[in-house]
Amino acid sequence: MSLEPLRSLVRNRTLIWQLGKRDIAGRYRGSVFGMFWSLFNPLLMLAVYTLVFGVVLRVRWSSRMPDGGEVDFSVILFSGLIIHTLFSECFTRAPTLVTSNPNFVKRIVFPLEVLPYIALISALFHGAISFLVLIAAHLVLAKTMAWTIILTPIVLLPLLPMILGLTWFLAALGVFLRDVGQITAVISTVLLFVGPIFFPIDKLPAAFQSLVVFNPLSVIVIEFRKVALYGVMPDWGALALYTLVSLVVAQLGFLWFKHTRRGFADVL
Repeated sequence: MSLEPLRSLVRNRTLIWQLGKRDIAGRYRGSVFGMFWSLFNPLLMLAVYTLVFGVVLRVRWSSRMPDGGEVDFSVILFSGLIIHTLFSECFTRAPTLVTSNPNFVKRIVFPLEVLPYIALISALFHGAISFLVLIAAHLVLAKTMAWTIILTPIVLLPLLPMILGLTWFLAALGVFLRDVGQITAVISTVLLFVGPIFFPIDKLPAAFQSLVVFNPLSVIVIEFRKVALYGVMPDWGALALYTLVSLVVAQLGFLWFKHTRRGFADVL
């Protein structure tokens, strides 16, 4: 297994960090509230979904903690949305990462493979803000916090190579096939509803439960909730298998990007 993706990250870490900060700042440049939108958005999302699913539709989820405490449905739902948003932000941006930066393509010395890292930094920033909102909401509603929450970074880590691999693949494919952007938007929506975000997997018919497993977010959402909300240790076996698959996806995505890169300038 090649270490080139990791070497590229280390070699270009300063460039990635600077462009990542610029990407985040550029999102809010010119707006009245500026960076405060990064906090308002998750708060608004939490409020809307709580109103719709918790008050109007009265959806319920078996959610007892080991100490007998209850986890509020809105917090359970929001935790799944954090993972989906982190993934979706990179997944839907991927097809235009290269095409929206033609000047970088024409610079022979610019390492185009760092573009997915830059998108991931932005997504992680917004995910971190949402995670702080989740912690605050859980403390207010449950009045407790499990020690297992410190395992959250370990649980989320396997998702990152998966995101990078798919982003490399789609960024290259989007150069040659401009319709990819429309397709990824649809797939992102499908992943939102065909997964354990709005409902537990065991509530689905057996035939559909096997399909949910193929959702690349399912394992991470389930294990994230265990450590962040329920105070339960994660399934290390499931995470190990997911990590292996994730690393393979990252390798294949990176190789595809490097192989197709030579044709970018001709198309753009």
